[in-house]
Amino acid sequence: MASTETKDQSTAAAKGEDTTDATKPPAAGDIAGLEAGLDALESRVVDRQPWLRTVVSKAFPPLVAIVIVLGLWQLAYHFELKPHYLLPSPVDVGRSLQQKWLEGTLLSFVWTSVSRGALGFVASVAIGTVLGLIVAQVKAVRAAIGPILSGLQSLPSVAWVPAAIIWFGLSDATIYAVVLLGAVPSIANGLVAGVDQISPLYLRAGRTIGATGLAGVRHVLLPAALPGYIAGLKQGWAFSWRSLMAAELIVNAPDLGTGLGQLLEQGRELQDMSWVLAAILLILIVGIGIELLIFAPVERRVLRSRGLLVKS
Repeated sequence: MASTETKDQSTAAAKGEDTTDATKPPAAGDIAGLEAGLDALESRVVDRQPWLRTVVSKAFPPLVAIVIVLGLWQLAYHFELKPHYLLPSPVDVGRSLQQKWLEGTLLSFVWTSVSRGALGFVASVAIGTVLGLIVAQVKAVRAAIGPILSGLQSLPSVAWVPAAIIWFGLSDATIYAVVLLGAVPSIANGLVAGVDQISPLYLRAGRTIGATGLAGVRHVLLPAALPGYIAGLKQGWAFSWRSLMAAELIVNAPDLGTGLGQLLEQGRELQDMSWVLAAILLILIVGIGIELLIFAPVERRVLRSRGLLVKS
């Protein structure tokens, strides 16, 4: 019998046929290699570079863009596309910022707005996360208020300012109410979109191992919906910052302190365009800084944890 099998295998080998037993299960090493190969195909590899080259590659394009913008601005000032009192030069705006710095008030303006924005955003995250989970999980609630959330997200935040003033007067509560109404719908909708993109296999696996209720939300639902949730948080911060500036422009009282929006309004009242443009520049710098220092690293970390961005 053994000689017959050996003879058959020799004949198959002579004919160029595969003599491997098809019924033999693949080895564990083969499966691991296959999984690693599939992960490598689905991953976007980022080559590790020297830190100096990384800094230059990331900082050089924005610096070039800033130089171009300043150059065009200076040309517009030089050729008087607008009178100088309506369009000051970059140097004039820089002097205005320098004056506020020497007065010792510049950082207080920035801190007032940043602290308000951070507190309003944290409250918006707490409310928006709970609301988003309820809308995503309860069909009746989604059918009832899902379209309302989308409508609130498209509503300009400044539209809430008159109502908030009537409700709360000229107070911090008015500013925070506008921030919440502007940011909560974006965060909730982002979480709903993230939950909708979760594979049903993950949810069934979670229920199988006993991850139900709050445990399922913490260990299965939120981690699986994290990319959409992060996108909602980024958009929520953008809406909260814009809502805050809109509220500070209108809600102006001596006991409220002076934020960047109120600084911008003071420049308008004094017809000082250098002051106005300096305030706009500060608002822009803070918004970009929060994005680069907080949300961009968190997003990169999430992508790396999902195998979508890896270092070689």
